[in-house]
Amino acid sequence: MAFVDSARIHVKAGGGGKGCESHYRDLWMRYPRADGGDGGGGGSIIFVADPHIQTLLDYRFKQHYQGERGGHGGSSGKTGSTGYDCVLRVPVGTVLWDDATGLLIRDLSTPGERVLVAQGGSGGIGNKRRRTVHPPTLGEEKTLRLELKIIADVGLVGFPNAGKSTIINTISKVKSKIANYPFTTKHPVLGIVETDAFNFIVADLPGLIEGAHLGKGLGIKFLKHAERTKVLVQVIDMAGTEDRDPLDDYEAIVFELEQYSELLAHKHRIVVANKMDLPAAKKHLKRFKKKFDVDIIEVSALEHKGVETLVDVMVAILKKIPKAG
Repeated sequence: MAFVDSARIHVKAGGGGKGCESHYRDLWMRYPRADGGDGGGGGSIIFVADPHIQTLLDYRFKQHYQGERGGHGGSSGKTGSTGYDCVLRVPVGTVLWDDATGLLIRDLSTPGERVLVAQGGSGGIGNKRRRTVHPPTLGEEKTLRLELKIIADVGLVGFPNAGKSTIINTISKVKSKIANYPFTTKHPVLGIVETDAFNFIVADLPGLIEGAHLGKGLGIKFLKHAERTKVLVQVIDMAGTEDRDPLDDYEAIVFELEQYSELLAHKHRIVVANKMDLPAAKKHLKRFKKKFDVDIIEVSALEHKGVETLVDVMVAILKKIPKAG
């Protein structure tokens, strides 16, 4: 199934039904009695966060949604039926925006959370309640922008081919695509890590490049998902296999995170030196430790070395973070 994390749709709530203009009269009545019923209200547009849905793919193919119109009122004071609501189910983590104003409507971050985005119209008033019939109102109509930000406990970040996919394959049951070319991972891949302490979700996020915070490469798509995670694992190709300097890579990633948002700048972060099985890695790591005063975990994801220590550190940090965090 394709992973789609954005969509633009048009929604229109149902209009209210017409109020009825009717008069009742029998042989014993000198004047007829108004008995027209009210129209029913129109159906609204409601979004629900559904944990069983993982993508916004359906909203790419169908982009127009409408609530049911309310039924018309009838004689003898009969009220029209209420129109059915149009209930749209989206993945947990979907953010709803009003496309016209750019205003945030709701961040659906909790399973089962509901939000009414377009109110159905009111039914017209029949002449039973008033002497004259009052018309119904139209339902609200909006163009919405849907943006999915995955919710994971840990996010793996780094430049393309740093070894993030190999790490997630090693520590979880997921199988992320691995190949020796940039942007192998083009959308977030989620894996569940099972430990004796507890289970948690890790996301292999698309590789970033310089200028990611400005939208270069897969920049914005990557960074928006990183905001949802509780912990970021900064994976560095310490062997410099792509003719890159690992020290420059570290500084570049920190810069991109800080430039994108204050939230990412202060996120819990673990630094990982990957590909330590290669000869050049030891030399680069020595340079790294001289320049940066940060804790770093040495890992060879390919040979499954150091990954248990990495998982232990993830668990230790996650335990300290409040659940609401």
